[in-house]
Amino acid sequence: MTALPSPRAAAVVVAAGRGQRAGGEIPKQFRAYRGKPLVRHSVEALAAAGVTPIVVVVPSGMDELAEASLAGLDVLVVQGAATRQGSVRAGLEALCSFAPASVLIHDAARPGLTSGVINRLMDGLAQAPGAIAALPVVDSLFRDGEGAVTRDGLFRVQTPQAFRFDAILAAHRDWQGPSVAGDDAEVARASGLEVALVEGDEALRKVTFASDFRARSAALPRVGSGFDVHRLTAGEELWLCGLRIAHTQGLAGHSDADVALHALTDAILGAMAAGDIGEHFPPGDPRWRGVSSDRFLAHAVARAFGKGYAVGQVDLTIICEAPRIGPHKAAMRMRVAGLLGVDIGEVSIKATTTERLGFTGRGEGIAAQAVATLYPIDDGSY
Repeated sequence: MTALPSPRAAAVVVAAGRGQRAGGEIPKQFRAYRGKPLVRHSVEALAAAGVTPIVVVVPSGMDELAEASLAGLDVLVVQGAATRQGSVRAGLEALCSFAPASVLIHDAARPGLTSGVINRLMDGLAQAPGAIAALPVVDSLFRDGEGAVTRDGLFRVQTPQAFRFDAILAAHRDWQGPSVAGDDAEVARASGLEVALVEGDEALRKVTFASDFRARSAALPRVGSGFDVHRLTAGEELWLCGLRIAHTQGLAGHSDADVALHALTDAILGAMAAGDIGEHFPPGDPRWRGVSSDRFLAHAVARAFGKGYAVGQVDLTIICEAPRIGPHKAAMRMRVAGLLGVDIGEVSIKATTTERLGFTGRGEGIAAQAVATLYPIDDGSY
């Protein structure tokens, strides 16, 4: 993508809804869509276009999911409000200290953001204090009981919507309309601001329903398995499924030795016939010393996406005498689901012992085995 022309622009990405029409236990913005969390598509597109800073507004209590979905990206995460207008205002208030000249306000549910739309919006701000992306209505319209309705002058409004920062912040602070504003253009117009229309893009289709997440390719799903072992030793931290577990001993390894995430990484790589974790992250390489194993898992997920597959279900078994896994399973499932960008219902985590037999039975180490099912994504058109 090309860099933004002046004036300098910041962004607010609204990801604070619950996405109930999409179904699932995890809000849709954190679920996998074409190989990565839905919200990540928009943030990466904005960053690639030179937009900075980027504020992402997330639901209250979803910090861990947001962190996992946005790992490695330079963003500021803030808590949302009960309404979209309240969430946008929270994002705008968080930008005040940066004093941007302009701001793009974008819904995380529209992943197909292009540099063309961004540049047209910025051009629109040269003519008016606000600019919105829109497309003409092309389908016939019909109102029940009245018949056909003319589509002349009707547009489908999209996001991002661009505004001069001080003007839209003042408009949100002064908002006296209904509790639910249709979009930020409504807030702007209520404050007397002119809003220009620029050409949108069909790629900005909103992801709304459960069917939007389903793969439509005729390719077959793929299944892989993984197995890993690490030694327990004093003086080490114990990390399992991306969580630090309080225990008298930890697992020894070149990275954080998260045996569960290592097995899961190998399962995903195996499903793609892409080798094993040691080939991608050699244990002698100093770059991986002490790093968090969620980086390995993210690499495997991205590798699968590059081949046209997304993670579906995973089944992980942790084998040890201690610590007890049961009290941590719910948190582990949530963490793994967030790392994979899938619904928690797609993540199974089990624990077992070896009846005090073998090295796990003697408390010398922890083993884990995993199975991952990958499903083909569609042809990539939005």
